Amino acid sequence: MLLPEDITSLAARVVAENAALGRTIATAESCTGGLVAGAITEIAGSSAVLDRGFVTYSNEAKMEMLGVARDIIETFGAVSIACAWAMAKGALDRSKADVAVAISGVAGPGGGTALKPVGTVVFARVLRNETGEPQGELKFFEGGDGPEGRAEIRRQATLCALELLLP
Repeated sequence: MLLPEDITSLAARVVAENAALGRTIATAESCTGGLVAGAITEIAGSSAVLDRGFVTYSNEAKMEMLGVARDIIETFGAVSIACAWAMAKGALDRSKADVAVAISGVAGPGGGTALKPVGTVVFARVLRNETGEPQGELKFFEGGDGPEGRAEIRRQATLCALELLLP
């Protein structure tokens, strides 16, 4: 098994429950670097569920691949609910998926600020043909300093994103 058991077992639920509904998904990932899509593809049968994944680590990639407006990044930053929502919407608009989830955050050990310390991660989920307010959430994950802390923040962010993909 390539990934930790907690991630793999949750990914198996995402695949099984979405497949049962005939629902397809897309991911737009920044700080997780494709871990969410990678976890899903660990599961046999994932091709029935995963339409595509976007890894948009740089601000330029978010703008070019997902259509995130420059003013969103300049006004709110890449680690903001506004940016995550635009990422999720862009992934949905550029795919055949029924639901898209986006993740952007500060995994560390550097890059944090007083307003957005290391461990700050934002998530958004957009459903095709959904009306009403977009779903977005800001979370803070404890990870500590160094590579172990970075890995722990990314692990927790991956689990949270997978949970958002459950029907």
